[in-house]
Amino acid sequence: MQVELRRTSDETLGGKLFGMRGYPVAGGGPGTINPTNITQILLFVNQPKEASTFEVDGLSATGTYIAPTAWSADATPFFPFIDTFGQYKHKDWPGKTHSLTELQQRRVSEAKELAAQPGPKDWDKYGGWADGPQLQASGFFRTEKTNGKWWLVDPDGRLFFSHGIDCVRMIDNTPIDERADWFQDFPGTLPEFKEFLCSGFVLKGHYAGGWHDCFSFAGANLKRKYGPDWKPAYAATIHQRLRSWGLNTIANWSAPEVFLQHRTPYTDSLGSDGVREIEGSDGYWGKFPDVFDPNFSKMVRRAMQEKHGTSANDPWCIGYFSDNEMSWGDDTSLALGALKSPPDQAAKTAFIADLKAKYGDIGKLNTAWGTQHESWDALLTNRAAPDPLKARADLTAFYSRSAETYFRTVRDTIKAVAPNQLYLGCRFAWVNDLADRAASKYCDVISYNLYQRSIADFKNPSSDKPLIIGEFHFGALDRGMFHTGLVPVENQAARAQTYNDYVTGALKHPQIVGTHWFQWMDEPTTGRSYDEENYQIGFLDVADTPYPETIAASRKIGASLYGLP
Repeated sequence: MQVELRRTSDETLGGKLFGMRGYPVAGGGPGTINPTNITQILLFVNQPKEASTFEVDGLSATGTYIAPTAWSADATPFFPFIDTFGQYKHKDWPGKTHSLTELQQRRVSEAKELAAQPGPKDWDKYGGWADGPQLQASGFFRTEKTNGKWWLVDPDGRLFFSHGIDCVRMIDNTPIDERADWFQDFPGTLPEFKEFLCSGFVLKGHYAGGWHDCFSFAGANLKRKYGPDWKPAYAATIHQRLRSWGLNTIANWSAPEVFLQHRTPYTDSLGSDGVREIEGSDGYWGKFPDVFDPNFSKMVRRAMQEKHGTSANDPWCIGYFSDNEMSWGDDTSLALGALKSPPDQAAKTAFIADLKAKYGDIGKLNTAWGTQHESWDALLTNRAAPDPLKARADLTAFYSRSAETYFRTVRDTIKAVAPNQLYLGCRFAWVNDLADRAASKYCDVISYNLYQRSIADFKNPSSDKPLIIGEFHFGALDRGMFHTGLVPVENQAARAQTYNDYVTGALKHPQIVGTHWFQWMDEPTTGRSYDEENYQIGFLDVADTPYPETIAASRKIGASLYGLP
């Protein structure tokens, strides 16, 4: 177990800074620690339900403190603090872009580097193991267990580990409302960059619940670097970079105009957008879709039918994810959410129908649950939750039915349109055993977004199923950004080493068939419009400059992708 000792706190300069997950930091403040003043360490269990005995061993203080690049006391006046390239203005660091000339020169120098390092020599055109065993060539990606380990198999019948990256050429934008004094030489006022002005919906944070004016510094930098016809020029560079960097998959949330070029395998996705949600449910990204509503299957079919002529039946498409980081909750949450919903909720109607079939008489239900409903109609109109312990058997049964209905409906929809492509699951971020087991019945591969330092010992309750990591990342504060992302590391060297360790652990895992880093480019320094995230999590910074330490780690993994013992 590792516990980070924080020496810095967020500083909003009296509220003048807002709309970001991380801020230019200040020393001290609430939630921070001066390591020289630690006199005692207390260990405790939060709300223990039973007596336990713990052994504490090997307690030590480790690491070297590295101060963040950006501090709120770096300059007076502090505003503006973002330069014309979308970078922090008041400090310098390795890789920072200082001028348009420098930006354009980096394109030339990188082109030479990519030509000199074209990529692993033992890969076939898909990135599969050309020098490995020849298996059945089905013409599409599939899964197979070989010598006790699960693998993807590419269309030509070669073992394939999906070493990929999310959000390839997806261009984030940042809100500009109320921030006129934040930006120096703001490019959004120039006619040639008007295409990067937009209106974006904000889900969380300062701007939540509305549409706000936004701008993409990343997009403007790409146009500056690659010229007016930047889209095709940049797409060509992307595929060259991926191969050179030892990456063989364009993963979720990526640009179709890039992945449909048939140069790098890719994953696609479909969602249940527009479906009525279970009103009594909740979750970080929103409520759970009502899978019993007839509109659910209709909207999923519509989403999949849009793949005709693009990814559906394309041999370069590995398969499909559905939705993302859904609100699976605990193993009673969907059933309780249905009961707390209004009478016209389809999930509630379905649940009560199951209860009627089991108990027949409402009195028998009342006896089992310890409730006092006068009739089935009274239960339908009631929106209070029962005692979850007394009702547990029925709640978990309906939870399983709901989860299986979700995965079965999506699986059948995908296979009806693209029968030869894989269903890759829903990218679990929060999951319980019932949801996982439901996924194992219908998914070809189960996907998880696992933001942790290692997955070498990861276990899933479905046991012997192929697994894929849909998202992971690490970040540091030594290159001008204000937030590390979900898994902090000390610096770029530590970031590269942790990347190597994470993917190596996945390669040695008997079930894991791929890892997808989130994401291609750093999020905006001043926060992406949707939810304020401003994480240092890219293979590239906002000016399209690769992080050399991370690229070196990726190349190392790519070179040994199929050669680990």
